[in-house]
Amino acid sequence: MAVVTDRYVDYRLSLSLVGTVVKYLAAAPLFPVLVAIYYGESVLPFVAASAVMVAVGFGLEQLSPRDSELGHREAFLLVSLSWLVIPVLGTVPYLVAGNGSVGAHTIDGVVNALFESMSGFTTTGSTVMNSISFETHSHALLMWRQLSQWLGGMGILVLMVAILPELSVGGAQIMNEEAPGISIEKLTPRIQETARALWKIYAGFTVLAALVYYALNVVGLAPNMGVYNAVAHALTTMPTGGFSPEGRSIEAFTPAVQWAVVPFMVVAGTNFALFWYALDGQVDRLTDNAEFRSYLGLMAGVTAVIAALLFTGLGVASAAPNIAPIPGNLENSLRQATFQVAAIVTTTGYASMDFNYWHPAAQTVLLFAFFLGGSAGSAAGSIKIVRWVLVRKAMARSLFTSIHPEAVKPVRVGDEAVDEGTLRDVFVFIMIFLSLFAVSTVLLYVDSLFVDEMNLTGLEAMSVAIATLGNIGPGFGAVGPMNNFELFSAPAKLYMVFLMWIGRLEILSVLVILTPAYWRT
Repeated sequence: MAVVTDRYVDYRLSLSLVGTVVKYLAAAPLFPVLVAIYYGESVLPFVAASAVMVAVGFGLEQLSPRDSELGHREAFLLVSLSWLVIPVLGTVPYLVAGNGSVGAHTIDGVVNALFESMSGFTTTGSTVMNSISFETHSHALLMWRQLSQWLGGMGILVLMVAILPELSVGGAQIMNEEAPGISIEKLTPRIQETARALWKIYAGFTVLAALVYYALNVVGLAPNMGVYNAVAHALTTMPTGGFSPEGRSIEAFTPAVQWAVVPFMVVAGTNFALFWYALDGQVDRLTDNAEFRSYLGLMAGVTAVIAALLFTGLGVASAAPNIAPIPGNLENSLRQATFQVAAIVTTTGYASMDFNYWHPAAQTVLLFAFFLGGSAGSAAGSIKIVRWVLVRKAMARSLFTSIHPEAVKPVRVGDEAVDEGTLRDVFVFIMIFLSLFAVSTVLLYVDSLFVDEMNLTGLEAMSVAIATLGNIGPGFGAVGPMNNFELFSAPAKLYMVFLMWIGRLEILSVLVILTPAYWRT
């Protein structure tokens, strides 16, 4: 193969490989087809989606012969376009189902369908569905919604690197651009084997979650956690997605289910490479990992604060419905705090109760958790714990060198010294992330002023911006865990689609291809 030079972008090659990815992904709608057949529902939305994916995939593949190698710039373009094209094609089931007797007008129009699809594949979990039930949506359509998050969790392109030889040559570059975090660790000599190992771990935990959830039903601790719900929620726990076929999310289930979901959310927010080492007998690589310890420590600290607020009554608004008393109830206070902190830090976005009824003090603490994120190399979104660890250590070094200007003190994570280029990239990413958050808060707040019945507060506007940019899902107020994003204007929804897209790809991968220098020969 001839090597692509760094002087131009072979966009035809990138588009051709996008076609290959889409062509193979056309098999995904066959799962909801089976669900539709079982429940006696229409298979048309999913057969149509598969047919469109095959047609688009084959069409894009014809744009370029496979006689050139994927270069650095082409990898950027492949990743960015794949995560745009696939959610666009993922709208087909919603659009087709919206014209039938089941699901009519519940996802109305292309913009809403694109919002729901992008939220699914990017594992954001925000929704425009104003009614989530089997009376308004088919079992198959809601399962497609769940499946889209599972496919996006570990990474669609990581999956394709694992199964397609033609992507293995540039696989390391592709995985680094797609995987959330600073970089993806090469676990085996061949990058294709690394991709397979990560997906096996991911799939294994998904199966385990489904079995645990259903086992609670078998022993009588979760009456409504049947096979469908067990599979559906396992598909959105491990990718930290948060979609649920239940309108009240995990609040619809017993406390036993809520406790059972927590450890799987924590696992989903952990670097999956650490589990590979643990399964290989190197358990100390997990227990001694600085990021993992910080991740657990921060969650424990935030949980303790919120639990104390809820238990003492300072964290619950007086208008809260008296259906599950929290003040003075230690188990309930701990469960609600533990669950919601885990759901937000890992960016899963599930809800065990409507935290709109929390006191502003507890909501403010929870808002802080929106910016933490899980570990690098996990399915979680937002800023990521490892970046905050590096910022803290860099700040400590700066204070030390102010006192000892001649000292040479590298920043270390564990026993590894972090190079200055990585530190610079971390600070750049956080500044861009926070700048986008601030600008988006203002734009979405101003837009809401022109929409009847919106009336967003400042806190609500901030939560909308971070919920979509950080791929978290719910916010506060009008976009709380039991509400939805349906009332926003079409331009605002499209802007949030953009935020979800760039947030899933860690912002820079998309912004790079939008710069003139990227295309300059």
